[in-house]
Amino acid sequence: MKVLVTVKRVVDYNVKVRAKADGSDVDLNNVKMAINPFCEIAVEEAVRLKEAGTATEVVVVSVGAKQCQEQIRTALALGADRGIHVETEGAVEPLVVAKLLKGVVEKEEPRLVILGKQSIDGDNNQTGQMLGALTNMPQGTFASEVAIDGDKVNVTREVDAGMQTISLNLPAIVTSDLRLNEPRYASLPNIMKAKKKPLDVFSPADLGVEVTSHITQLSVAPPAERQAGIIVESVEQLVDKLKNEAKVIS
Repeated sequence: MKVLVTVKRVVDYNVKVRAKADGSDVDLNNVKMAINPFCEIAVEEAVRLKEAGTATEVVVVSVGAKQCQEQIRTALALGADRGIHVETEGAVEPLVVAKLLKGVVEKEEPRLVILGKQSIDGDNNQTGQMLGALTNMPQGTFASEVAIDGDKVNVTREVDAGMQTISLNLPAIVTSDLRLNEPRYASLPNIMKAKKKPLDVFSPADLGVEVTSHITQLSVAPPAERQAGIIVESVEQLVDKLKNEAKVIS
């Protein structure tokens, strides 16, 4: 069984993101970049399926500028077998990414596609669902457990009421949540081996997709700074401030 996994290049989650002075975008100068955390969980799940003998090949794909190959190599060092880079310029919105991934799915014909449920930069949570609609493949989102059962995959997903387990016919799409697993660290020998693993590069035209934009980013601004809290001396004082100053109770 071939498993296709997507990875996205984002600002490392440990970095404090800053907006540019003119408010046009996020300042990425000299900022550490990394694999989107949810995508890293997706890679780990695919590698575990291979280690268990369920998957025979793990292919990792990324959409973006040439620098994305750094994150693809990282995924290869984590245990993926082969990389695919769909090279684009500038920001690419989720619908276009989904169309490009559809082209890759048609080329590779994987039995299972695993994506991170969302990226920590755009925070859209759209690509997996859009890919499911475009490919007409069943999807299990927000997965906290994935189990292959013959020609089906059982996905335990997190919903508002608790946990829900669904059964999907393969081929299928799964998006990973935080509780699915804990990603491993790449060892130095595997990092060296990853440099020799195959990595194919495609353009959107190779996949029959025209990159267009339907969204215009107007501005980027930091969140409002939180005011410092105070220490109250009694319950009565707390109630008074909640009632008369914060006006959250009556």
